[in-house]
Amino acid sequence: MKIVIVGSGYVGLVTGVCLADFGHEVVCVDKDEAKIRSLKQGMVPIYEPGLAELVQVNLAAGRLAFSTNLSDAVSQANVVFVAVGTPSRRGDGHADLSYVYAATDEIAQSLSGHTVVVTKSTVPVGTGDEVAHIIKTKNPQADVSVVSNPEFLREGAAIEDFKRPDRIVIGIDDERAREVMTEVYRPLYLNQAPLMFTDRRTAELTKYAANAFLAMKVTFINEVADLCEATGANVQEVARGIGLDNRIGSKFLHAGPGYGGSCFPKDTAALIKIGQDFGSAMRLVETTVSINDQRKRSMARKIVAACGGDVRGRTIGILGLTFKPNTDDMRDAPSLGVIRGLQDRGANIVAFDPQGMKAARDMLQDVQFADDAYGVADGADAVVLVTEWNAFRSLDMVRLKSAMRTPVFVDLRNVYRPHELRRHGFTYVSIGRPEQDHEGQPMPAADER
Repeated sequence: MKIVIVGSGYVGLVTGVCLADFGHEVVCVDKDEAKIRSLKQGMVPIYEPGLAELVQVNLAAGRLAFSTNLSDAVSQANVVFVAVGTPSRRGDGHADLSYVYAATDEIAQSLSGHTVVVTKSTVPVGTGDEVAHIIKTKNPQADVSVVSNPEFLREGAAIEDFKRPDRIVIGIDDERAREVMTEVYRPLYLNQAPLMFTDRRTAELTKYAANAFLAMKVTFINEVADLCEATGANVQEVARGIGLDNRIGSKFLHAGPGYGGSCFPKDTAALIKIGQDFGSAMRLVETTVSINDQRKRSMARKIVAACGGDVRGRTIGILGLTFKPNTDDMRDAPSLGVIRGLQDRGANIVAFDPQGMKAARDMLQDVQFADDAYGVADGADAVVLVTEWNAFRSLDMVRLKSAMRTPVFVDLRNVYRPHELRRHGFTYVSIGRPEQDHEGQPMPAADER
């Protein structure tokens, strides 16, 4: 099939590359000329494991192309995916649909023959109706089927998620689109990947409901962690105890400094606004957002307490800046709130992240950046593990301690066992765990989001 992806950001690029790898002829379109020039040379502007290699393979095979010319690409396409950004609208939290509607306007003027236009971007309920209306208004002769096909990709595991999905949700209001979309995903369908066909509005809401539920699950275990600290219980064992219940499941039950990233914050905010618009308040989601916003500042207070109640003039080392490992995404990362909370209390910050420091330099002020984890520890009064990169899971604690002024280690991801850090002479603070742990307790896996 001839497929066009409008928008070559994170979702668009992963979608286009993976569809090309399935054997389709794919053109990824973007207005950013510099980005398209780089992609044509096989240089990927984002960090996602395995993506650069797939881009190069499919470019070489002739299945993948990049262009700034939307009109030519759309005129030859069987399917056009809209994968532009839908950030939170400044001031009210609604999803900003200006990019979706602008792309739709351009697509409408270039359609030829029956074309399936697919909204891949995360959009509020009813957006597909407006997309169809725009196309009909701009090009009354267009033969088009408008489809909602939300993405469920985890940053850091996006290629695996696309090729081995839990489900593929496809919202249609025109039965002709069923056959076309089945063909788009045919390589997955033969492997029994579950295609779920529904109506457009249900598909649009499914995406928001999924992310809001996961955000609530993260927030729930964080509140349980606080209760564990107050009662002397162990949040990791509580999480295991409830996660073994198949009705609950173990994923997203890792206590930490709160959720962040490009999806959960904006999608929970948008779902709250959708509920308000339709007169159906999302009270649980509203509370989740409020608790998570407070969580990051409370982590700064936890670090201050670990340092004896005062960090003014002291140096705090930060291990990990991105909102999760295996990405360079700094959007709404917990580290931002933690660092600002510490700076407000007079602390000096030294930080290191394997992939996020380029973006962090534009988002943080008065932060010194180190070359590695041990550079962060040099002369530090405390080291704080914020993002659980694999590079931070097996640190040489003897070397780390010898570099520090004061051996305080605050583990906001519960990566280490308390007894091991204390054996090395650290004052060790973690999330929701008693001071004395069981030596056989397993090290938790990185969070799935």
